[in-house]
Amino acid sequence: MARNYYIFKSGRIMRQDNTVYIETDEEKRPIPIEDVDSFYLFGELDLNTRFLNFLSQRNIPAHIFNYYGFYAGSFYPREYLNSGFLLVRQVEHYSDPKKRLAIAREISSAAVHNILRNLAYYEHRSREGNKIASVKEEIEKLASEIDQAREIAELMGIEGNIRDRYYEAWSLILGPEVEFEKRVRRPPDNLINALISFGNSMLYASALSEIYHTQLNPTISYLHEPGERRFSLALDLAEVFKPVIVDRLIFSLVNTKQIKPEHADTKTNGCYLKEEARKLFIAGYEEKLQTTIKHRRLNRNVSYRHLIRLECYRLIKHLTGVQPYEGFRGWW
Repeated sequence: MARNYYIFKSGRIMRQDNTVYIETDEEKRPIPIEDVDSFYLFGELDLNTRFLNFLSQRNIPAHIFNYYGFYAGSFYPREYLNSGFLLVRQVEHYSDPKKRLAIAREISSAAVHNILRNLAYYEHRSREGNKIASVKEEIEKLASEIDQAREIAELMGIEGNIRDRYYEAWSLILGPEVEFEKRVRRPPDNLINALISFGNSMLYASALSEIYHTQLNPTISYLHEPGERRFSLALDLAEVFKPVIVDRLIFSLVNTKQIKPEHADTKTNGCYLKEEARKLFIAGYEEKLQTTIKHRRLNRNVSYRHLIRLECYRLIKHLTGVQPYEGFRGWW
């Protein structure tokens, strides 16, 4: 099965015949292109159009991250699974306020369900279980308002309030010795916010890769407003899986002290992850994506990465009138 390739080394990435090579001062390493699903580029790499054309021929996206580990952009090859019919239906469901709101509500409901599953897990395993249970009850009350939302802006406001309360519970999950009071984005102000930003960027890129291998158009979204310079449908799908993939991984890495305060780089404005921390996170992230679970409906083992692809297929079935969309809800 094809997998993601994460490249941290600086040098040159090139195509030579039907092979991709990473050339550094120390070595020239081949990468079997048949094994590649997506590239994630973190190092300072030189590349040329011959390499990009090769990726396009092989239908392989490449996601680029800057010096601080923040997502910078993607090489999104020419779409190879075009469907005019589905594109029309995607636009139709965005243009019709009722149809758009129905999808957006389901995305929010699924995301909140997965948030509540995380809180329920730590409610029974933390010394602060009673306080976590109190936060969970508040979020459940807020979640009951999702179906009453009449506009996307109202729905986003409800979800924003839910996430604020959720992040307030993180200090209970991670312990008092970990600095984290609230979500701060641009730039992150501490290690936990840096981990959240980095993890969300990784998940956004992964969701984009999965969308690419379907007939969906990544620029037409329902919860997030479509805009210039972003693939907003990837933001919609990532919303559902953040609690299941990114948040759980952060809890694990911090609580087991694999990632520590010294992994934070605070020399510049804000807080960023040192390269060692990014590598640790990516190792855990890739392991999580490859982990399989027994799917209740399919009655077979599927990976976390494939769960994102299945979410795309659920949305396609909804858009084409086959089956109403039900966002992914974790059961463990």
